[in-house]
Amino acid sequence: MQLQSIIRAIYPAQCVACDAQTESDYGLCGSCWAQTTFLGGLVCDTCGTPLPGEDGGEAVQCDDCMTIARPWDQGRAVLVYDGIGRRLVLGFKHGDRTEFAQSAARWMIQKLSLMRLTDPVIIPVPLHWTRLARRRYNQSALLAQALGAQLERPVCVDALLRPKQTKLLDGLSRDARFAALAGAIAPNPKRIDQIKGQSVLLVDDVMTSGATLAASAEAARAAGATNVSIVTLARVVKDA
Repeated sequence: MQLQSIIRAIYPAQCVACDAQTESDYGLCGSCWAQTTFLGGLVCDTCGTPLPGEDGGEAVQCDDCMTIARPWDQGRAVLVYDGIGRRLVLGFKHGDRTEFAQSAARWMIQKLSLMRLTDPVIIPVPLHWTRLARRRYNQSALLAQALGAQLERPVCVDALLRPKQTKLLDGLSRDARFAALAGAIAPNPKRIDQIKGQSVLLVDDVMTSGATLAASAEAARAAGATNVSIVTLARVVKDA
């Protein structure tokens, strides 16, 4: 018996959402897959939120993205932040389920194939050092590194810094979120050369209002990025 078979017999592959046995590593069991709302069909070309109607191939925007200035060019999200999707994100973010980054990256790559990307540098949304110390890892950086490895694209995990500590954004209004993030994210002076003149793909785990991604995109543009796109694992969807 090969070593891999022995390891699989001792440690069978498990669902990343419920720990039921699965056929492959870092996947979802049939039940959890059926209960996870993946975003597809007609979506906003800027943030990835689902829209009514059929996808005719043209770029369309949601009401928010038509009224709120988005300092990035294009964006997609993988799943709705609700139910199993929310459980996956919270387990990944706070429950040390770091192995989930591999599955998440594969799903994100499927969304990236629908975007107009030109050899981007992959950059995660940063954490303030105090929050990083408590959490011990930046989940967005893990996603960025997994994406970079699978796409064979460069990743700069510290291209952006978060010098300003912000309070938790949960429960804040959209305007309050944007106000809290004002000046909270800046380009790393030591990494300007890796951003200037480059196409940038920003990576985050969840998009709610877009305030954090907007601050990150503005910082990337301040460092000289020629264009900025975003991809998130999950998207908070109205009436989800």
